[in-house]
Amino acid sequence: MRTTLVRNIASLVTNDPEREDGPLGLVEDAALVIEGERIAWAGRTADAPAADDVVDAKGRAVVPGFVDSHSHLVFAGDRTQEFNARMSGRPYQAGGIRTTVTATRGASDEALGANVARYLAEALRQGTTTQETKSGYGLTVEDEARALRIAAEHTDEVTYLGAHIVAPEYADDPAAYVDLVTGAMLDACAPYARWVDVFCEKGAFDGDQARAILTAGQTKGLLARVHANQLTYGPGVRLAVELDAASADHCTHLTDADVDALANSATVATLLPGAEFSTRAPWPDARRLLDAGATVALSTDCNPGSSFTSSMPFCIALAVRDMKMTPDEAIWSATAGGAAALRRTDIGRLAPGARADLAFLDAPSHVHLAYRPGVPLVDEVWRAGRRV
Repeated sequence: MRTTLVRNIASLVTNDPEREDGPLGLVEDAALVIEGERIAWAGRTADAPAADDVVDAKGRAVVPGFVDSHSHLVFAGDRTQEFNARMSGRPYQAGGIRTTVTATRGASDEALGANVARYLAEALRQGTTTQETKSGYGLTVEDEARALRIAAEHTDEVTYLGAHIVAPEYADDPAAYVDLVTGAMLDACAPYARWVDVFCEKGAFDGDQARAILTAGQTKGLLARVHANQLTYGPGVRLAVELDAASADHCTHLTDADVDALANSATVATLLPGAEFSTRAPWPDARRLLDAGATVALSTDCNPGSSFTSSMPFCIALAVRDMKMTPDEAIWSATAGGAAALRRTDIGRLAPGARADLAFLDAPSHVHLAYRPGVPLVDEVWRAGRRV
């Protein structure tokens, strides 16, 4: 395999715990060697080995490709009027998620696939090289299975979310819908998914229902993640920890017991500031989680209703400004933290053996992602050792 030396990097975020440069493993005046799809070496330019090809980074910063561990990209339709009403302080009586369910059920496979490809390309241009996405807007056996089949054509990180809300047809019999989600729907969906998820929240699924759904998925070989504690205090976070879920996502309303549970577990607290931005809800207390020792990830929650952004740089800026994270904590959470939320060790870092996913910034430091919010700083993206 040919090797490529990337030299003259102003600052390199490696997230390599073996380095003695803090949690980011930050290297100034740095270089990388890529061999095939992997990082072969990282360090100072002056110490770089020879390689077959040489790329001049021209004084730009390089960070690991962003790892977006929570999104909902398989959908059709538009909820502009809902957002406009919310931002204008007007009541809006349309169906929220149900509106998207109706549009998604009526869309063709081709239209849904084109949407997924569009939003993945949009995210890639902004530095996201790994993307998780979910079903959840079909809510029938056939529509959930096709959503996952379409998602699996575009990403390896696919999540079964038949338990997004109770399907409209089962509004008067939620127990029967849970039986469907844990039975025929799960059987049809499991072959396409890596993960099982549930919206454990008042108005969606309670703790007992969520436990039944997640354990059924685990029995089928799926790994668990949970929409937890977004709208109210509830059992979602502690259920995620009890079942060794990879992540508890949202974590907006947490008790001391919730924080302690996360801090003493392998479950990552995935924070989704785009949702709070788009709904004017209270911000998650990232500082409280980090100070307690919990592992924190950042993600976009890209979806048509409550967080219609694919921009990880935007979420980094929000996390620094409104969730009291430092720039270093935010970039780690958007890369290595996201990898931890997907239980991956091959992404989210730029150390020997990791996949060569990297983003060049039109700036000398990763701090500019928060320092210059809204500016398209991602200048070049590589995935698996290739410029894309």
